Amino acid sequence: MGLRFSEEIYATIERICEHPYAWTEIDTKTRRCLANKFPYGILYRITENEIRIMAVMHLNRKPDYWKADRVGPS
Repeated sequence: MGLRFSEEIYATIERICEHPYAWTEIDTKTRRCLANKFPYGILYRITENEIRIMAVMHLNRKPDYWKADRVGPS
């Protein structure tokens, strides 16, 4: 199960890299791409020269828990 989860998260990150602006904006700087086979989303930010992963979040948890101590200057 752990290997399948890792593979799915990796595939989700590849989709983000291929089409970074295609996924849902959840605030002015942060976007979320959903994994296909697990109830997780990847939160990320796009800067001038990189895509920064902010969190891999379970979709059934508190929606803002990922913000604490993770969002620094961009």
